[in-house]
Parts: sequence; C-alpha cells; structure tokens
Amino acid sequence: MRAPVAACIGLGSNLADPVAQVRQAFAALARLLDTRLIGRSSLWRSTPMGPADQPDYVNAVAMLETGLAPLDLLDALQAIEQEQGRVRDGTRWGPRTLDLDLLLYGETTMNDARLTIPHPGLCERDFVLVPLLEVAGPEWPVPGHGRLGELPVPAAHGLERIDA
Repeated sequence: MRAPVAACIGLGSNLADPVAQVRQAFAALARLLDTRLIGRSSLWRSTPMGPADQPDYVNAVAMLETGLAPLDLLDALQAIEQEQGRVRDGTRWGPRTLDLDLLLYGETTMNDARLTIPHPGLCERDFVLVPLLEVAGPEWPVPGHGRLGELPVPAAHGLERIDA
C-alpha cells in the first residue's frame, strides 16, 4: 500500500448542465478507492479556450489525498469522465460533458506517454490557477515552477465565480 499523496484535479464541463456535471464529479472523486476528497474550490465560469462556437465552461479544482499511483489515478479519472458521458473523438479543446486533469501529484514530476505532471497547461490557464490557489493556497509547491502564489495568473478567459 502506498503512502497517501495530495493530488490536485482540474474539473471542467460545458455540456449537459455543466454545474451539475462538476458537482457530480466532486462526489465521484470522493468515492474513489484509497482516496479522500480533502478540498474543493468554488465553481468558476470561463470562456472556451478552444473554438469560440461552444458554450462557456464551468471549472473547479479538487484536492485529494490518495494512495493511488499517478497512472492508476489517471485511469480512475478517465472512468469518471466516461461514466458522465465524455466522448473522446480526438477533438482538441472542444465541448465536453466532463474533463478531469491531474494537475499536481505531491511534488512528483512525470513525463510519460499518457501523463505529464505537473499538467503542462497549468501555468497558462487562469481557470486552473485561480481555483487551484483557492484550494491549495499560495505556498503549494509546483515542481519546476516555484510556489503557486509566485506564478503570474493570466487573464484571458473571462473568469467569473459562480458559487462559493
């Protein structure tokens, strides 16, 4: 059995009642084997990062304490996405019922064909950094980048808090 590690998960949805999708995903994360949901951010609305002809996104971040290895956690996240109607058709940044990204896994760095930790887009996305700061705090280390509170927050996606 692995020692528990704190992991941060980015959540996003813009189809099929996005607020409900994200809330349902929080509940599913709390039910994962060898895992505990220890924090969740507010929900945030943002404009799409990809094609503009799609609905706005609802984004959030969850903090987990997990005994799952990174790739096992990724498999569990993808199973939740599939349970909530995610269809992977190869479209990048397109509309989706649910997107779960493993942002941080303790202080682990990893560059595998299936998974890169820290998430490669973490530092470029206000809809990730703002809720991540909310749940993890400014002192949280981001391997290869310094402390979370030291990272500049880009302002490009019309971020708006929609619940607390």
